[in-house]
Amino acid sequence: MFGRRSTSNEPAQEGSIGGVYAAAVTPHRREGYEADYGTMLELVDHLAQAGVDGICLLGSTGEFLHIKPAERIRLIHLAVKRSRVPILAGVSHSTLDGAIELADEAVISGAQGLLLMPPYFFRYQAPEITEFYRRFAESVDNSIPLLLYNIPQFSNGVPLECARELLSSGLYAGIKDSSGDQNYFDALAALKAEHNFILMCGNDRLMAHAVHSGASGAVSGVACAVPELIVQLYRALKQGDIQQTEHWQRKLDEFIDWIERFPAPLGIKTATALRGRTCGPPSVPLSPENCALLDQFQTWFRGWLPSVAPSIVKAR
Repeated sequence: MFGRRSTSNEPAQEGSIGGVYAAAVTPHRREGYEADYGTMLELVDHLAQAGVDGICLLGSTGEFLHIKPAERIRLIHLAVKRSRVPILAGVSHSTLDGAIELADEAVISGAQGLLLMPPYFFRYQAPEITEFYRRFAESVDNSIPLLLYNIPQFSNGVPLECARELLSSGLYAGIKDSSGDQNYFDALAALKAEHNFILMCGNDRLMAHAVHSGASGAVSGVACAVPELIVQLYRALKQGDIQQTEHWQRKLDEFIDWIERFPAPLGIKTATALRGRTCGPPSVPLSPENCALLDQFQTWFRGWLPSVAPSIVKAR
């Protein structure tokens, strides 16, 4: 036994988390990079009205590492209280104690699930990452689903052998894979066929493949800026509507081709702001060349948005 969460080989029950979850940006004020709670709640309202199944707060798109722990706790509390759809709370931290503290507060707030990446910045090997996850599961309330969070392009990833052990044992209810590595995702999908855990795709480029491979759903950064697009694409994929899938996939590719030119998550933040939710300045100043390119993106987005959200005449 590693703690209070069951370590039997019974599969975790899927169903509590699935469908389209928008990975929300975290709006902040111009001074001091403080969280803008009012705008955050407006964004929560907007995403719920757009038809997403849930909202993921304080993941990589939410730039959690820039936000003070007390602000993260308050954001989760306010969002859970306000939202009409479930909230998946990111509780990643560079230390085990920090992650546990954030998790305890998120559970008290009523979050639907907890999302945890390995400790970041310093490099750790698979045995330490596995032990980190074991100790975390041992220390938090086992009434809430715990999800591994794999995003190796930004920090330590979740080694496949670590994911396999934690998911097959029942310590963790699922995983969000944002790696974009199709081979890694396919290995998870094969494991899911044996152990019924929650498998969420966190890479928008891979979403169609993931759904066809049996994913439980998607946690999408693009869905923060254009939830209508991801909701329609996911619906078409689930219904097997090839024509609609191809249409919405083209639109998604157009958007991703643009935002990949900027440091993450600047393109998503900029598009979200153009829809009336001011997100604050970039965390790092842009070069003159990227400032000019960002102006081009904003012009393009204003013209492109009505083709994705027909009810919108003009982006603000």
